[in-house]
Amino acid sequence: MILYLYMFILIFLMGNVMFILNRKHLLNMLLSLEMLMMVLLISFSLIFLNLINEEYFLLLFMIFMVSEGTLGLSILVSLIRLVGSDYFQIYNLMGC
Repeated sequence: MILYLYMFILIFLMGNVMFILNRKHLLNMLLSLEMLMMVLLISFSLIFLNLINEEYFLLLFMIFMVSEGTLGLSILVSLIRLVGSDYFQIYNLMGC
């Protein structure tokens, strides 16, 4: 079980590196965030189901994952309709 946790920590760190390196496109950022959330869900399921036997936290975490994904996709669609691309460098987020 310790080997699985080390593997998930490595995948989580690789997802963080992907998030930092792919910050130019919003869709790539959303995909790397979703990968991070999936790794966290799998590692939490290993911890909570084997040690504590807690299922409700996993259900709540999955609900937050789905809501985060839908909010990210709705922001992506609205920005593509407004500007025309998901290239993140051309957006002026400080302006109104």
